[in-house]
This record gives sequence, C-alpha cells and structure tokens, in this order.
Amino acid sequence: MPKIIVNAFLTLDGVMQAPGGPDEDEEGGFLHGGWQGPYTDEVMGKVIVEGMADADGFLLGRKTYDIFSNYWPKITDPDNPIATTLNSRPKYVMSRSLEQVSWNNSRLIKGDVVAELRKLREQPGRTLHTWGSSDAMQTLLEHDLVDEYRIIIFPVLLGSGKRLFGSGTMPAALKQVESITSTKGATFHRLERNGKPTYGRIDRPTT
Repeated sequence: MPKIIVNAFLTLDGVMQAPGGPDEDEEGGFLHGGWQGPYTDEVMGKVIVEGMADADGFLLGRKTYDIFSNYWPKITDPDNPIATTLNSRPKYVMSRSLEQVSWNNSRLIKGDVVAELRKLREQPGRTLHTWGSSDAMQTLLEHDLVDEYRIIIFPVLLGSGKRLFGSGTMPAALKQVESITSTKGATFHRLERNGKPTYGRIDRPTT
C-alpha cells in the first residue's frame, strides 16, 4: 500500500501560496508570489531532487497540475532529474472542473475523491507524493489520509495567503525522522505519523 506523502514549501507563518513566482497563484489578491526565490541553495535543491526521485507517483490539485503540465513536458533533457521523474511517472489529478488531462501518464480523479484516494492506497507501490496543491491538501487533511510530511520552512513571514493546515485538519501526533538546515536558513523536516496526540499537564515551578 503506498503512503501518501505531503511535500510543502512553507513560510514561518505557514503560508504555502505561490512560492515559485509572482504570477504563480494570485488568488485572493496575493501579492507575495516568489517568496521562496531568495532562499534557494544547493542543500535544498538536493532535498527536492531526492524527494522527487522517491515518488512512485504524484497527487496534484488542478492549479498545480496546470502549472506543472505547462512547463515540465517542455523539458526533455534526460539529465534533468525532476523533469524525467515528473514526465514519466503516474500523476493523479484531483479536480472538480477538469474534464480531461493530457500530460503523459496522467489520470483524473473526480466524483467521490476520498473513495478514489482510498482505492489508490490499496494498490501496490511505496509512495504517492503531493507538491503544492493547497486546496487539494485540505481534503487529505480533513480525512486523515496523510502518512508523512516533508516540509521545508523558510525564514520569512507574509501574514496572508493560503496555508497548509486549515481548521479541518485531523489531530495527529508526529515523529521527526530527519531534519536538514540550508545555508540560507531554510529547514527541512521529515515527519511520520505517530498515532494520536497525547496530553498531560506541565507542572509550574514553585518559587
């Protein structure tokens, strides 16, 4: 059964909207597109390439699918590891509005999306990775379908924009299994599910 792994670029205040460019996603009047650019370096580049290579397939929302499918099929250099991976491996597109998908090895998920995702988790394979797709992520979080998070947090505050963790997120305990810090202050966190949250009381120190 493949694990669903959420990959996300986040600001310190949890925004994931339009990290890659000013016109990537302007929904809601978002004015901060391209906020990730100043923090890119070889360390995080290696993390991203290795993360892509680990995916048996990809789960994408419509907007991310549109961005990816308009760019990556044009990159035909066999030595480009991200293009080779994205262009060749299965892509499952979660969308209410698309009627068809044309990118190589893509399949549209419509109707009862949650039921279809659960069917995917019953198929052979190791991992299905998400990238971007902030709206689609809310469905995964609300129905407790995420097995692992691979999150890169960047040292910037924006104050507005789409966030990964919405109010419908199901409670879950996590275990950090890897962390990496870049040369420009970004931090990569790999977090696996670790059951449900547990609670206790912190005793206040006495004077």
